[in-house]
This record gives sequence, structure tokens and C-alpha cells, in this order.
Amino acid sequence: MFDVNDKILFALAGLVILFVLGQSVLFFLIAFKRAKELNMDMKKLRSVLIGTGIFTIAPAISILIGLISLSKFLGLPLPWLRLSVVGALTYELPAATTAANAMGVSLNETITDPVVYSTIAWVMTLGIMAGIFIITFWLRKIESGLIKIKGTDQKWGDIFMDSLFLGMISAFLGMIFSDVHLGMVGFIPVVVMVVSSLIMLVCGYFIKFKNQAWLENYALPISMISSMLLSIPITHLMGGV
Repeated sequence: MFDVNDKILFALAGLVILFVLGQSVLFFLIAFKRAKELNMDMKKLRSVLIGTGIFTIAPAISILIGLISLSKFLGLPLPWLRLSVVGALTYELPAATTAANAMGVSLNETITDPVVYSTIAWVMTLGIMAGIFIITFWLRKIESGLIKIKGTDQKWGDIFMDSLFLGMISAFLGMIFSDVHLGMVGFIPVVVMVVSSLIMLVCGYFIKFKNQAWLENYALPISMISSMLLSIPITHLMGGV
């Protein structure tokens, strides 16, 4: 019987992650060696290392939440690999859900069909490769184009960048509003989204008006964790399961 937590899957995922960690260590050593060659202040370097180490905790919390969410039906190895290397929950979950729905499979329980599992894995992998190719071959052209737009008109340059961001966010709103036709229960994701947005606005208020700059790195995990916890009573109050 197929097992999403098979030892072979853990071994394969571990090999890839070890390779990526090896790259990180290599680049760190090269950078540190170069810093010593330039006679940079070691105290400042240690301060930077400590600071960056602390601030990696915030995104790590978000990744852990994604890992837990995906592991419910995909097991641990695949989400561990995806979220450790190139993926993000905002992409991985919609990709997995879309693939599962196309095959008529529910993601409320662990997948036991290897065909479904491999299909989801391929969709998650191939779907994100477009971004990798675009960055690899056309990043410089895109970057020079953005710089040119901003150089010509800073205002329109900012509007253009904001439009790209809003376009990306809009792509995910379909999943949130997809079940509103079901009545009150269908609005549960919408209410959770609104609550999460309000929490983010509160964090933004303290960052901008109360000079709490440290919140910049923790606003996202705070809003995510808080909204996930609040989704339980919200679901109960709105008649969900």
C-alpha cells in the first residue's frame, strides 16, 4: 500500500534539502572570507549574523504552518521538500487543491492513491517552474524595464508595481469566494480573510505610527496564526463543521 510518509520519500527529500543547505553554507563561508579580506568590523558582522538569525524565525513560523497544513493529506516528505526549497503555502495549497479536484479527490484525508499523489506532485512542480525560467533568463530585462518606468515617472512606476501585486493577490481570491453560493457557511473563508486583514492593519498601525519596527518581520506570522486560531470559533459561530 502506498504511504505518503514512506522512508524512501523522506530519504529523497532529505538529499535535496541537504544539497540546498550545503549551498547555503558554501556561500556563507565565501562571503565571510571575503568580509575578512576587506577588513570589515567583526563586531558588525557578528551583529548582522545574530540579527538575521533571529529574524529568520518569523518566516520559519509561516513555513511550519504551511507544512502542517499540507502534511494532513500529502504527508511530511513532499511538503517538507517543497516549502524548504522553492515553494510557498500561497502557491502549494491552491496547486494541490486544484489537482485533487480535477481528479475528484477530497483533501480532507491522507492520500493513498500513488497516481493521485504523483499527479499533485507534478502539478505543484511544473506549475512553479515558469517563474524559475523567467527569473533565470529574463530577470535583467524585466528589472531594466521597471527601472526605466520608474525613472520616467516615479508615480506611475509605483502604481505599476502595486498593480502587479494586486493582480497576484486577486488570483487567490477565487478560492476564498468560490463557495459563497452555499450561504453562510460559504462565507467562512471570507470572514477569516477579513479578520486576518484587520490583524495585519493593526500591526501596520503600530509599525507606522508607534515606531514598532520590530513588528515588520513578525506581522505576517502574527496575522496568519491569529486568523487560524480565530477560524475555529468563526467556523462554529457560522454553522460550519
